[in-house]
Amino acid sequence: MATLKTLLDKRRAKSDGSFNIIFRITNNRNNYSINSGVSVLVKYWNEKKFEINKLHPNFNLLNLKITKQFFKIQQAILVLDDGFSIEKLRFMIDDNPKKQSQSTFKVFSDELIAQMIHTNKTGNALVYQTAVNQFMASVNNDQLLFSEIDYPLLEKFSNHLVKKGLKINSISNYIRTIRAIYNKAIKLKVVERSFYPFYDISIKSEKTAKRAISKDDILKLKHIPLKKHSTAGRSLNYFLLSFYLRGISFTDLAYLTTNNIIDGRIEYKRRKTHKNYSIKVLPEAEILFQQFEIVGSKYLLPILSNDAVEDSLKTKKVIRQCIKTTNKYLKRLSVELELGSPVTTYTSRHSFGTIAKRLGYSNELIAEALGHEYGNKITNIYLDTFDTDVLDAMHQHVIR
Repeated sequence: MATLKTLLDKRRAKSDGSFNIIFRITNNRNNYSINSGVSVLVKYWNEKKFEINKLHPNFNLLNLKITKQFFKIQQAILVLDDGFSIEKLRFMIDDNPKKQSQSTFKVFSDELIAQMIHTNKTGNALVYQTAVNQFMASVNNDQLLFSEIDYPLLEKFSNHLVKKGLKINSISNYIRTIRAIYNKAIKLKVVERSFYPFYDISIKSEKTAKRAISKDDILKLKHIPLKKHSTAGRSLNYFLLSFYLRGISFTDLAYLTTNNIIDGRIEYKRRKTHKNYSIKVLPEAEILFQQFEIVGSKYLLPILSNDAVEDSLKTKKVIRQCIKTTNKYLKRLSVELELGSPVTTYTSRHSFGTIAKRLGYSNELIAEALGHEYGNKITNIYLDTFDTDVLDAMHQHVIR
């Protein structure tokens, strides 16, 4: 059982010469201190009774305050009993409701996700929310404190994900997200760094299977007879349009408006990396844009309505649902054509890069076309970018 004493901390004097009155908690030979918020000069302290003496003009009022704090801490120690930790103790005696709520993993995470949504970081918010949901389902304790997250609990979480059939990379992403939340809690002083439980956690990953398909496979998809306004036909055209636009992501594709078309080129900033792109609209892409055209719509594709709030949670969910539906039909088509590997919205980007590589284009040129950095980041600064004509020539060669 932890012991409690009221002491005058004479180690550090304040600017007026007074010293803080502290509560010293000793548990398993470890000492912890909690400041009472009261400080006095040495002459006002009674060393035998551990209280402020009568020489102080407010000794009654201050002693009453200290006594109330003493009994509150003592009561918390009795409740904790063998499960004592200084973090739990401070949580129990803290009168600040906001800080108390943040001390639980669940509420802190919910507030963090809410802030992301408020600042239109909806992509990260959804990733965090999924990881938190999985974690809370594993621990089954909404009142879990950060200080209670330890190695056995994280191992339990990992095993929970394995039993659900998740792949190694998905498990790694979930654990990294929980770790990121914990690190934010440390920075915000919600939990002490000494409780950090991730030192012994090995976060493994495996090389992602190649998602590219060949140029012949893309031609097979292109010539499959589908009604252009059917869900299957629309899904296939989304995929082809992404490929024809140098592997543009589905999210960026959904957000394209008439303002993004300038002098026969798609000019846009990628939402994931914030890099600027300039892509020539070749006839293959132009035909698909015409098929998707809706009178009165500012968007080039029939995914978002004119009143959609860009980057909001609602809009992000609309796009995610559209991706899910598109992938479902693309996978059906890939099975029907016996392509060997399932086609998804990601396949177009991987395929563009792989086909370019097989055609003999350099890694540097392919990286620039896809908006990636190649090689050392510092030396990359000194490299000139390729002329637009060079990129356009490769672009045309890849898709035809």
